[in-house]
Amino acid sequence: MVSENSSCTSLIFTYGTLKRGFSNHVLLQDLMRTGDAVFKGSYQTVEKYPLVCGPYRVPFLLNMPGSGHRVTGELYAVSSRGLARVDELEGTSRGHYERLPILLIPAGYGNESGNNKENEEDQAVLSRAAAGGITCAAEAYYAHKSFEKEMWMKNGGKGFGIYSDKEAKGYVKRKDRPQDLSFLDHVRIFISSPSD
Repeated sequence: MVSENSSCTSLIFTYGTLKRGFSNHVLLQDLMRTGDAVFKGSYQTVEKYPLVCGPYRVPFLLNMPGSGHRVTGELYAVSSRGLARVDELEGTSRGHYERLPILLIPAGYGNESGNNKENEEDQAVLSRAAAGGITCAAEAYYAHKSFEKEMWMKNGGKGFGIYSDKEAKGYVKRKDRPQDLSFLDHVRIFISSPSD
């Protein structure tokens, strides 16, 4: 593991292809090699959020707290240079994703039980986390607000708690996608196409 770097002051939560074992993790590996990123551990969202797949099995976290599941991912501290590179990959200036605040806890601290008392247990987890001072404020890349509701509806109002090999099956790397349309064009086509 890379030693702490005082220039890595921004915390970003990764939940999809930037995680270890997925295709875009090479960017974070490069940033760690240059001292522009440090892996901080596996974390989970305090609140539930929808995590869905869009065109080409690209994962999107939707800024709709209270829906979906607690999402599990990885936390990285990045430098300003590293943050700029991740922003570029995520297309923040092109309307693909928005980098916004998110509250996290260490993974495994507040596991969902799946029973009918889920809301009570959610509140208990939040209370314990807040009382124990173990929450972590970071930023995550959410689907741009211009298409998040449509993306949620396209996925049938169903998401998942972790982007795993199962969800990534069929993922198409950017370089292998048709180049004659923008990514937002692909999103619009995906949203407007008939559901399976």
